[in-house]
Amino acid sequence: MMVPFAMLTSFQELVAQIHHSAGRIVFSLSGGGSRAISALTEVPGASRTLLEAVVPYSRASLVQWLGGYPDQFCSAETARRMAMVGFLRALDLDQSDVPLAGIACTASLATDRPKKGAHRVHVAIQTASFTAVRSVWLEKERRTRAEEEDLVARMVLNATSEVCGLEPALDLPLIEQEQLERSQTVAPPAWQELLLGKTQIVQVGPPVAETQPEGHVIFSGAFHPLHEGHRGMIKVAEELLGKPVEFEITILNPDKPPIDYEEMKRRVDQFGPESTVWLTRAPTFVEKAKLLPGTTFIVGTDTLRRIADLRYYGNDPAACRAAMLRIAARGCRFLVFGRNMGLGFIGVNQLDLPDPLRSLCQPITEDAFRRDVSSTEIRRKQLAEENENS
Repeated sequence: MMVPFAMLTSFQELVAQIHHSAGRIVFSLSGGGSRAISALTEVPGASRTLLEAVVPYSRASLVQWLGGYPDQFCSAETARRMAMVGFLRALDLDQSDVPLAGIACTASLATDRPKKGAHRVHVAIQTASFTAVRSVWLEKERRTRAEEEDLVARMVLNATSEVCGLEPALDLPLIEQEQLERSQTVAPPAWQELLLGKTQIVQVGPPVAETQPEGHVIFSGAFHPLHEGHRGMIKVAEELLGKPVEFEITILNPDKPPIDYEEMKRRVDQFGPESTVWLTRAPTFVEKAKLLPGTTFIVGTDTLRRIADLRYYGNDPAACRAAMLRIAARGCRFLVFGRNMGLGFIGVNQLDLPDPLRSLCQPITEDAFRRDVSSTEIRRKQLAEENENS
């Protein structure tokens, strides 16, 4: 008869050390890992460690926790997003100086029906100073569900010990062909201040002539990933305007948690060390214009249409118009590239725009540039290939 792992001395000793260490945590566990919460609560002192634990098990629940649909429900990226939500929740729940963290797990384990995809587990950690992921791809049909749950719980508790400044103490019962994959990004102090809201903008790469890059050309986007369409737009903009293009990535999204440090680094690194990249907390162009006055922003018509969408202004045309006038007052303009938006190629002249916004736009015609490339489609194809090879 298998002894419940929470009753084993090694688990109890580790949990006792965790409870006597600095660190308060919000856990979010989907698909597995709930045994770790049992282990934490069965040893006295859990209130010193555990701020909150949620189990967004259904897809609808996980979407609500994340604030939107992930590209894939069980992935390292989704685990990181879950951990970020947990970290933000920890900031709301505890305003003391104790180190805070979000720890998340997303797992696809053995169940009562056949699974086409791989059995896998991703455990993520988000703190003020770093983002980390620990992943294992499990050999199918080599363990019972209970044995897989045991492995996941060990990974969650080891992550908890890391957050509390302890060495991971629990062995992982991996079998041949399995290995623990690790990734970790420690943030520079400026990035930490950006995530915590202590600053609104951080510059990465070669310094620019002005503290505020007035007169510069800045391509604002998610760049998830950077693709040939973006590169073509950069080339056209530099030839037309005679200035090097810089880049702006906001870490905030109205419908999603902030991007984490690993994602920040990945997106910034796409541009190379010779490029200037601005990381900001400015999800709207009114906020971008305030941080980056005098800028010509490179956008697609899909982005321009969202800028004029009345939903973002309480369905108030006057509020929308006022926002456009604030952008103009900051000396900002838009270089606009047409896009295939599902119903064919759409240029500036085919959009219904308020006059103050239209007057700020310099269009790039279809004859001058067209690339029907989508970052979303690229990610979908990448995920499909990964799933086929798993």
